[in-house]
Amino acid sequence: SGWSSRGGQTKNPCVLDRNPCGSSSGTGAAVAANLCVVGIGTETNGSIIAPSSFCGIVGLKPTVGLWSRSGIIPISATQDTAGPMTRTVKDAAILLGVCTGEDAADPVTAGSKERRPSDYTSFCRTDALKGKRIGVEKSYLEGHESVVALYKQAIEVLKQQGAEVVEVELLKRTRIGNASYEVLLYEFKDGLNKYLAGANGKVKTLADLIEFNKSNEQKAMPWFKQEILEQSAKKGPLTEQAYLDALKKSTGIRDVINKMMKDQKLDAICSTSYGPANLTDLVHGDYEVGFYFSSPAAMAGYPHITVPMGHVHELPVGLSFIAGAWQEDVVIGMAYAYEQASRKRKVPGFVGTIG
Repeated sequence: SGWSSRGGQTKNPCVLDRNPCGSSSGTGAAVAANLCVVGIGTETNGSIIAPSSFCGIVGLKPTVGLWSRSGIIPISATQDTAGPMTRTVKDAAILLGVCTGEDAADPVTAGSKERRPSDYTSFCRTDALKGKRIGVEKSYLEGHESVVALYKQAIEVLKQQGAEVVEVELLKRTRIGNASYEVLLYEFKDGLNKYLAGANGKVKTLADLIEFNKSNEQKAMPWFKQEILEQSAKKGPLTEQAYLDALKKSTGIRDVINKMMKDQKLDAICSTSYGPANLTDLVHGDYEVGFYFSSPAAMAGYPHITVPMGHVHELPVGLSFIAGAWQEDVVIGMAYAYEQASRKRKVPGFVGTIG
């Protein structure tokens, strides 16, 4: 994650030999390092939330359809969205409101006007947790002891701010095997071919791109290859039954989240966003660090915000809030109230390594 054959390897400003995660690694690192006031990331499955958690900033993935995707290189029409990456929840609320709007070039935004308030900063209230009922992901109460300790401390803050907390098992109920990845592979081929066909470059199709990379392997792919591109190229049209079956499973997560929130009378669901950042390894690539919570909201297309929850050996860990479609006001309010009560963000130390 964070590798570019044009720009090299992005570093995590908290600890420089650690990974900033992806795919919005540049935005996450730049915002955390104070190179800009705010930034915009793009997410298909965790690409706003993960680098925000790794770099110790606020990341907000909106409901799919709240922001236009025009101009963004597509991966999945079902899950893609852009969103704010900032140092504070209020800055995220400001940027969120500025970039909303209907766009004829992106039909998914049709009808969003009736679902968005004029000012998201009005939901940044210190009492936004009072009286709320929040489901906390039970499975993350076990695991890496330092991360679990931060999570339990955060839960206590929620209680102190007047929230009622109940344990839930969302991750257990949203395991659908490879369906979401299948959707990505099909939609990536379809979306990228359309994008490249209208671009000004010499590469006009996914097949062209694969051949370009092979012809320029030492420059374009010195460390990693293009397995995902090649897997996607083998997929057929979006009318294939395999795609339709995978899409039904993936988008069916909406019903799971909606039912859980209704049955448990929840205002939101809360969890550890991600574990501490892994080391950057240009030989083996990324490895699992645990506590990954992005998939349910990503597959559903629902809003998800992460806010700094604390540090493990100078490595940030985020706290997530998700809610139902178009409920950015809910997650912004809760994240702001938690942020103001906990004050866990730290300025990056640009530490060379740990130990």
